[in-house]
Amino acid sequence: MEIPRLYIGTSGWSYKDWIGSFYPRAQSSTFDYLEFYSDYFNAVEVNSTYYTYINPQIAEGWINKVEHKDDFLFAVKLHQDFTHIKKFSNEKINSVKLVLEKLNKAERLGGLLIQFPYSFVLNKENAYHVKNLIDIFSEYDKFIEVRHNSWFIERFFNFLKENKSSLCTIDQPVIGQAVDFNPVFGGDNAYIRLHGRNEEAWLHSMNNFGKEQTYEQKSERYNYLYSPAEIIDIGSRIKEMFDKAKKIFIFFNNHPKGDAVANAFELISHLLGKSVQIPQTTLKSFPRLSGVSSN
Repeated sequence: MEIPRLYIGTSGWSYKDWIGSFYPRAQSSTFDYLEFYSDYFNAVEVNSTYYTYINPQIAEGWINKVEHKDDFLFAVKLHQDFTHIKKFSNEKINSVKLVLEKLNKAERLGGLLIQFPYSFVLNKENAYHVKNLIDIFSEYDKFIEVRHNSWFIERFFNFLKENKSSLCTIDQPVIGQAVDFNPVFGGDNAYIRLHGRNEEAWLHSMNNFGKEQTYEQKSERYNYLYSPAEIIDIGSRIKEMFDKAKKIFIFFNNHPKGDAVANAFELISHLLGKSVQIPQTTLKSFPRLSGVSSN
């Protein structure tokens, strides 16, 4: 079986609780998280762009930090003004595009992630909103994440294929009308996000949606370490897409305590069928990784 180009990493890279479980505790004055991260993974999902409009110079800094890795790509998450608040101006559109274009010209852009909330159900108004965003960012590869199963119909899949977009496959607790893990292929590329399966914390988070919460409270629903058996099952489902996709992007979002890093290493090893290089900090924090380590 021919393996497509795999881009596997995590959702974000700057987490304090990764110090000791991925990043070394003792760091030099020149140590950089992204540069270290790129030594082990070939892609990352940028989450900061969901919360703020960043200066293109920041993106240029990212490009410089991964210049030693020819194949490293950034997937950029669209700002919440476009997907959750649904209020944005031409100025905000231009602000997003300046960053995308900076990465694109450097051949470092994997695509644009457009993630909608669970409450975003399929109806005429929301369908037009998706179409509008796809048109606005028509020049870039786009990955659409919808969390309500009303969108999972053939007509929507075909619409995405016709508009240089792909449906984002997600893994999360199946609560209410949420979608289960079912890789759906469309276009040349596939995009998979693994949020974890902490059902109790996820349900609690949904019940407190809109209320003020601490960072720890918001992150608790992602507090989940996939078991080796779950990684094998996920990997088997992904392999079913190998003969259809040119590129497959896979990002673990179960970030608390560095669980995402550990699971990413396991999935890389499983999909490629070989051991991988893993930092000693991670091997010490997750002893079970010794079975997939080339160290």
